Amino acid sequence: MSRRAQVANDEPPERGNMQTRDYYNVVIIGAGLAGLSLARQLLLTSDRTILLVEKRAEIPPARQKVGESLVQVGGYYFSKVLDLEEHLFREHFMKYNLRFYWKTAGRENRCFEDYSQAYIRTFSNIASYQLDRNKIEAELLKLNGENPNFTFCAPIADLNVSLSDDGPHFLGFKNNGSDVSVRADWVVDTSGRRKILARQMGLERKNAIRHGTSFLWVEGLVDIDKLTDLSLKEIRLKKHRAAIGHLPIWLATNHFMGEGFWFWVIPLHGKTSLGLVYDNTIFPRERVATPQKLIEWVCEEFPLFARDLPYRKILDRGGFKDFSYGCVQTIHKSKWALSGESGRFTDPLYSPGSDFIAVHNTLVTDAILTTDASELADKCRLYEILMQSIYESLIPSFSVSYDALGDQETFTLKYTWELSVYFSFFVFPFINDPTTDRRFILSWLSKFSRLGAINKNLQSFISGYYQWKKSHRQPSCKPLFHDFTEIGALRKAESTFYSVGVSVEEARRILDAQLNNLKELARFIVAHISSVVLSDKRIFTNRSFIESIHFSELRFDPVEMHNRYAECADSPELYEWTFDPFVLDQFRMEPDTAFAEPSISID
Repeated sequence: MSRRAQVANDEPPERGNMQTRDYYNVVIIGAGLAGLSLARQLLLTSDRTILLVEKRAEIPPARQKVGESLVQVGGYYFSKVLDLEEHLFREHFMKYNLRFYWKTAGRENRCFEDYSQAYIRTFSNIASYQLDRNKIEAELLKLNGENPNFTFCAPIADLNVSLSDDGPHFLGFKNNGSDVSVRADWVVDTSGRRKILARQMGLERKNAIRHGTSFLWVEGLVDIDKLTDLSLKEIRLKKHRAAIGHLPIWLATNHFMGEGFWFWVIPLHGKTSLGLVYDNTIFPRERVATPQKLIEWVCEEFPLFARDLPYRKILDRGGFKDFSYGCVQTIHKSKWALSGESGRFTDPLYSPGSDFIAVHNTLVTDAILTTDASELADKCRLYEILMQSIYESLIPSFSVSYDALGDQETFTLKYTWELSVYFSFFVFPFINDPTTDRRFILSWLSKFSRLGAINKNLQSFISGYYQWKKSHRQPSCKPLFHDFTEIGALRKAESTFYSVGVSVEEARRILDAQLNNLKELARFIVAHISSVVLSDKRIFTNRSFIESIHFSELRFDPVEMHNRYAECADSPELYEWTFDPFVLDQFRMEPDTAFAEPSISID
């Protein structure tokens, strides 16, 4: 019995025919970043024959492609696994982490120095990059084309895919008016948001994230550090260099934050990518529906941009009304798979798109290289569980606590937690290559599942705190600067970057230690929030209160918080942290009440 997927396309412009064979080991549908990088990975690790088909006549396209920002997993994948390091340094900017900004109350916020900032001051030891998507896709196509096992066929139309349970699969399409048919052992859909196989096989699924985006590119470099009245000398010597350092801030993915939205500034050679991501339930999309409206909104919301953006030439633009979705299945023992945006997509806030490509392409590559049918079936089941777990773990971050982006303190708590999880449970495994080892995956899933309930309830707790703060705390009237690594748990998670070449047993022990580290971080977040709500820093050292935190029952309720602490207030036993629990004192906006009686505002 076979499954069939058929898609009809308008006949694209003519292009010279590519010589195709009758049979390939792998056919990849779609010559975007996912498909080109999968082909590169297969060509580097095997002698499989590959056919890459694409409906567009021009690769890369004339229009600019969005999705430029890499983080550690994607950066490692493209530079080390795909061996593109020299190209990345030559043609793209090395990225200076993610940096975040908030307006300061009582100021016009016309100058960069008016904004509060949160960041990691040093470069990551695992390099990441700001990708010009058009450039890297052109490079991947060139490199793949140098291998005799690779065939590229474009433009194609009237694609018809027949997937067989016991193989081979059959594909038919038109190329410049000629009918072409091929057989293949594997078919991998990397067609992006066209989602050819997912749509035809009924695999599409909605998720709880309802976000949209509007973006554009302008000519030249938008250097936010220079959006000021200060002279170049004054910019060099301003006092807060002591906190933020001297590295070029424009190299970062810079995020300007608000409740339920954020605006990115990403540098590329000769141009700057600018874009807004917003929660559709609270943000009026009509305000940013055109490039002109987007620039007007940004200059009004973050006035420092009024110095620059209205005078820039717009090079290209785009947007999505509702970009997030899931998928029932993305890899199957019948030798088909989906990678990149043809399967699942969450939210671009932490630049996870290329991470998904890296992990899934690695799993798909391993499956393609597996020749034993029974072993392949086991791997596909396990790999699907792994990818589904990663995807589902990210949903609460974007569907539950997006409002918390609007406050520096609440976002700091949220991001430090999420980044610590990312460093220890995502980056560390990927740089050690155990993601295809069954023994490691089973152990990883067991440990990672324990974070699920903690994460979901913690996201809701942080969101509740944000809403409470809006009516119970005045915002800061001066810019605040915070390095995320001041919270020691994040430094401990980052230390896993230097555990390389470890055995499966060593990896398990490291993850056990990191799981304990994350639990302590979660307790710290609850303790910090409780200490602010109850105006009592003694909570941090009250062992009875700290140990009474049950993550499975966690919810933001000031009355319950007050009552629970009242039961523990007289306990003499001290709780000892492995890091300084008072590192966020600058956010308190209240007198030092370390020895005051507990108080609470319940309204």
